[in-house]
Amino acid sequence: MVARHVLEFPGGYTRTTGPVIGRFLSELRARRIVGVRTREGRVLVPPLEYDPATGEPVTGEYVEVGPAGTVTTCAWVEEPLDGHPLDRPFAWALIDLDGADTALVHAVDAGDPKALRAGTRVWPVWRDRPTGNITDISYFVPEVTKIVSNVRTEYRLQAGGALRVFLEGVRRGVFLGGRCAACDKVYVPYRLSCPQCGNAIPETIELPDTGTITTFAINNLPDPRAPEVPFVSAYILVDDADIPMIALIGDVPAHEVRQGMRVKAVWVPEGERTASMANVRWFAPTGEPDRELP
Repeated sequence: MVARHVLEFPGGYTRTTGPVIGRFLSELRARRIVGVRTREGRVLVPPLEYDPATGEPVTGEYVEVGPAGTVTTCAWVEEPLDGHPLDRPFAWALIDLDGADTALVHAVDAGDPKALRAGTRVWPVWRDRPTGNITDISYFVPEVTKIVSNVRTEYRLQAGGALRVFLEGVRRGVFLGGRCAACDKVYVPYRLSCPQCGNAIPETIELPDTGTITTFAINNLPDPRAPEVPFVSAYILVDDADIPMIALIGDVPAHEVRQGMRVKAVWVPEGERTASMANVRWFAPTGEPDRELP
């Protein structure tokens, strides 16, 4: 047996606001948030007619606060109900508005629960046509702390004489370097003059495609050249050279890469090669014992 009852106030339940709440709602209609100061100097938001701590009447001094504030605690609502301020997941939060000594309860549209925590700074989003109601603030949103911009640049790089010689060697599957006759340093890629003493380097020498990892970095962002994610980029001291060159490391889990590891270039098939470093897919471990670095 069920008896259905309805409690309804035709035209809506009406009450007077009084001077304190009335001032608060009037200020909301003007897109301002105010609190009221107590005799002890605290600012109550929303304002009350009496200090809840002492029972004393408030002073009647109104103080503009916010509009921004700081979340002190929050509860995430994954499935909004009818009557909730948002039709998508949101949070109820206690917000300490700047300049206030009490917290305001309101909705925060954070998009993701991970984007909201105690200490998050939030700002109000106002209704298009305020009417003098707490819902004149539609909701709060987190403060802007980052922006995402799509960046794409196209440019052409023309290889100079020394780089062209080096890349033609890479097309053939060899690394070309140059030895300075004055200081005996071997540089790879090949260059026309010694960066240390300035002497000309007239001839190239072929270097092995094996080397030793001197230092490396583990990368967690996707890269179309990489074998997998995470992947490793490393400086490799090619055997018989005196300066390292940078390349990808493959065929080994990222967490197993280490300084001193011996590696060898993994080349694309000869028929697919061009005058480009893309001919080297990556360097892979040789299985040799690690080499001690100087």
